[in-house]
Amino acid sequence: MSHDTEGAARNDRQRAKDRIITPVKRPLTVAGWLSVLAGALWPIQAAAIAWAVSEWVDGASAVQVALTAASVFLACALLRALLEHRSGALLFAAANATIRRERAHLIDREARTRTSAGSAQIAALLVQKLPLMQPWITRYHVAMMRVSTLPFLYLLLAFSQSWAVGVTLLVAGPLIPVFMALVGMAAEEASKKQMQDIASMNDMVMDRLSAMLDIRLLGATDRAAQDFATRADSLRARTMEVLKVAFLSSTVLELFAALGVAMVAVFVGFTLLGEIGFGAWGDGLTLGEGLFLLLIAPEFFQPLRDLSAAWHDRAAGYAVVADLDALDAAERVAMLGQAAPSEPLSGPLALCTEGAVVALSGKDVRIPDFTLSEGQSLALVGPSGVGKSTALAAIAGLAPLRAGTILVNGQPLTEETADAWRAGLSVVPQKPHFADETLAEWLDPKAIGTDPSAALAMAGASDIVRRLPEGLHSRLGETGGGVSGGEARRLLLARALLSGASLLLADEPTADLDEATADTIITALLAFRAAGGTLLIATHDPRLIAAMDTHVEVMA
Repeated sequence: MSHDTEGAARNDRQRAKDRIITPVKRPLTVAGWLSVLAGALWPIQAAAIAWAVSEWVDGASAVQVALTAASVFLACALLRALLEHRSGALLFAAANATIRRERAHLIDREARTRTSAGSAQIAALLVQKLPLMQPWITRYHVAMMRVSTLPFLYLLLAFSQSWAVGVTLLVAGPLIPVFMALVGMAAEEASKKQMQDIASMNDMVMDRLSAMLDIRLLGATDRAAQDFATRADSLRARTMEVLKVAFLSSTVLELFAALGVAMVAVFVGFTLLGEIGFGAWGDGLTLGEGLFLLLIAPEFFQPLRDLSAAWHDRAAGYAVVADLDALDAAERVAMLGQAAPSEPLSGPLALCTEGAVVALSGKDVRIPDFTLSEGQSLALVGPSGVGKSTALAAIAGLAPLRAGTILVNGQPLTEETADAWRAGLSVVPQKPHFADETLAEWLDPKAIGTDPSAALAMAGASDIVRRLPEGLHSRLGETGGGVSGGEARRLLLARALLSGASLLLADEPTADLDEATADTIITALLAFRAAGGTLLIATHDPRLIAAMDTHVEVMA
């Protein structure tokens, strides 16, 4: 790894700590010291056990010794449990607060400023990836505090009884973090690749589900299944790579820990048998001292074990933060206004564009100059990709202008007027989207209890609702599962008609529809205009263009 790459990785890790750990550092520090204090009680318990066995061997009263040792042991155990419980409560509260903060920030921002990231990618980050930070927060920081204090305490106690045992632990202990750091580099890279495959898998599933009817009509179900199997196999391979690294790290740790404990056990056993006459202070090890050393030796390695497990949690956490940082840096399209409920903009409906230019993804989209008055209909025409959808988004206040103005009811479309302007219009997007609610609730977003029958009939959607198993109580799913694209388009139109909006913005309402369905959509739009509504349509359908009062061309 080059110095520049290593420096960039170090800076990324520091930013991740500043973002995730620093805001909750105080409760993490308190929890860490509580856990350290709990770990420091084990030598007292070990000393009580060693003393009791030594006294029994020397012929002391078994009952009295057992009661004393048990009292000390149980008191320390109870105190350790209380300390660990309190430490755990602080850690999980900090983790939950962090995840809740990041999730709320993500949802609020993505709802107001769009990026090229798909909804599946955002959902994967919210639901699958953010919870992966919990083990990092709850385990790694505390593990680092324990490993920086407890092994030194156990080492000092070991040296106080036997310099040979102390040297054994001193040699075996540092080898574990060295190998763990080497393995940890591979763990971090494997975790990043796994996060990428999770996002890619979710995007593919959402794409295939939204196009399921088309896939079946084209006879491409086997191909779609094969694509899914290939992507799933790739994710399986990435997951196994992470597990391989984890098992390798665990094997290295357990090997050195087992060797260290075994060497201590061999030394103590042969010393007590009189076969080894060095390594202890004074007259040699007593039975009590030997047992004490045997009891604290495994605990010397336990903080290192905890850190090894938390090291992989840290790698996964850094991978999640890298995804968050990438989404933070993505180019965004900010909507105007606060997206708050508002009364419709006052005055007669009038829309006028003057030299309006939208800057989107590094590309300027010029909106043609036009004027649209109440009761009129106008079509924005031009080939696919020229910017018709972007123009509609700008007119709805969903994309900011780089130059020019859009006048709505005689006022500039700005942060102050956008919410009121949107309150009087309805949008029929090219891609349907249904909220997780019943069809009746979705058709009536303002919950005013209006009967949807007339709007459904005008949109030619009455039969669609009747065919659904639960009628208006059906839930269609995000992309309209259970209805075709044309049927979803008609339901969207019925919702727009039912909203009572005075201006209807429709993006390619007849695209990819058969002639009969397209005629139904056109008839519904004309009925809306005949009832006094105003239409602004983006289309390249000649029949729909001919049905409008006028049209203007969007130029590249």
